[in-house]
Amino acid sequence: MHIGIAGNIGCGKTTLTRMLAEHYGWTPKFEAVSYNPYLEDYYKDIQRWSFNLETYFLTQRFKDVLEIANSDKTIIQDRTIFEGVHIFVANNKAMGNLTDRDYSTYMDLFDLMMSLVKAPDLLIYLKSSIPHLVGQIQKRGREYEKGISIEYLTGLNLRYEQWIGEYKGQVLTIEADDLDFENRPEDFSYITDKIDARLYGLF
Repeated sequence: MHIGIAGNIGCGKTTLTRMLAEHYGWTPKFEAVSYNPYLEDYYKDIQRWSFNLETYFLTQRFKDVLEIANSDKTIIQDRTIFEGVHIFVANNKAMGNLTDRDYSTYMDLFDLMMSLVKAPDLLIYLKSSIPHLVGQIQKRGREYEKGISIEYLTGLNLRYEQWIGEYKGQVLTIEADDLDFENRPEDFSYITDKIDARLYGLF
């Protein structure tokens, strides 16, 4: 089984992925952020490095999806391959950070990949407001994230809402603003109860 965690930058995907993996005994699959060779350059000059960054992410996520498809374990994934396309690439295209030529090349590659894999069995969407995201990003203090603008986060949030609204698979939306699932056990239980109900028909 394949569980995906979706949501904007700073919503808590990695933390929730780790906690759910520990709780259920699932195998976590984390997004390749810490060693992406383009990430710091990207935040310094988004237009110049968008195609490089997004193609790198697409390649890594496709490797992950192929590994998941060939596994007999239940795997929970921190960010899905679909978000890279429908959120980040679409946003960069709209902002003029990707040329038509680069976007067309990227989408041809993505469409080819999608002919070989399927969507997650369950997508968990952590829905967060911009103030909440900004607070979380500031709290974790990653140097390369300091240049992220409110406009950029807002564009991503709008695209997340559009994508989730049109998504054809099974989605569990979690309103994350008022939850502190890392430090409040009752908040984490609230999430696991919803997952149990969706996956196993409990409650």
